[in-house]
Amino acid sequence: MSNAATLTKKDFQSDQTVRWCPGCGDYAILSAIQSTMPKLGIAKENIVFISGIGCSSRFPYYMETYGFHTIHGRAPTIATGLKTVNPDLSVWMITGDGDGLSIGGNHLLHILRRNPNINVLLFNNQIYGLTKGQYSPTSEIGKKTKSSPMGSLESPINPIRFALAAEASFVARTYDTNVKHMGEVFQAAAAHQGTSFVEIYQNCVIFNPDPFDSFYDRKVRSDEMIHLDEGEPLVFGKDVKKGLFLDGMVPVVKTLEEAGDEQPIVHQPEQKARYYANMLAEMEHPRYPIPVGVFRKVVRPSYENLLKGQVEDAIAKKGRGKLKDLFGQGDTWKV
Repeated sequence: MSNAATLTKKDFQSDQTVRWCPGCGDYAILSAIQSTMPKLGIAKENIVFISGIGCSSRFPYYMETYGFHTIHGRAPTIATGLKTVNPDLSVWMITGDGDGLSIGGNHLLHILRRNPNINVLLFNNQIYGLTKGQYSPTSEIGKKTKSSPMGSLESPINPIRFALAAEASFVARTYDTNVKHMGEVFQAAAAHQGTSFVEIYQNCVIFNPDPFDSFYDRKVRSDEMIHLDEGEPLVFGKDVKKGLFLDGMVPVVKTLEEAGDEQPIVHQPEQKARYYANMLAEMEHPRYPIPVGVFRKVVRPSYENLLKGQVEDAIAKKGRGKLKDLFGQGDTWKV
């Protein structure tokens, strides 16, 4: 750990050729992560990246750390097991909207509710990119793809609401066209004790180009996105300043001039009740600006610490025991 403070972004760049399509948002995410790692003050040998299957899941090859490229949808299982047996490691799990919310949906749900101290980054481009452009669990209704030539009939999953429903203790959203914002969110996720879940809007230039441009393009983002800053009023707008206000239990957008003396909502991600975070998660464009930042940040015991306490309690009551004795006790027979 002594040399961790001297590390730079270059120290986290592997010698592997990065194989994503030119213009893919994954490049920006990779750059932001490699820039974030030195700021954590953790030695490279104590950092592990674990992924499933998909374009995003090539990530471990490009990080000069330890890593596992696992099987489709099962990265949460490997990550949980690793953190359980070696809780001192900084574990980062990389997944996509298909890998994490389709075949891996059940596994993702359980890692979030168990709350091991792991950072989960879900790249959301609303398409299956690696398998050449089928609609994914986050694709909009009516999406025409190779697997839905007449348009998808399925309601899309909202990853933020999914994480909140699974009782995730840290839930955030960022986007690939803002490296600074990504870095800030990644650092906040790393500082959280428990499972952090970060959705990243990410552009697939080949099979689903510019799905988020209506609100995150640099020309419009000031008016179409709202940044969630803890303790700060929820205001946005480049020229005409607007705010988010409550009308009963319903959020409404007003200009600050229209609101007069009425005060906009002040962002409080540490609220334990999920109503507030869910309200933000349900805000959809174009009716509302798209929220980005930390939606929820609450304190819950981490899974590996609870397990450690349980094991220590059992040892204190019954002694350490021996594996040979365990195998030989109870009803046994010879074959």
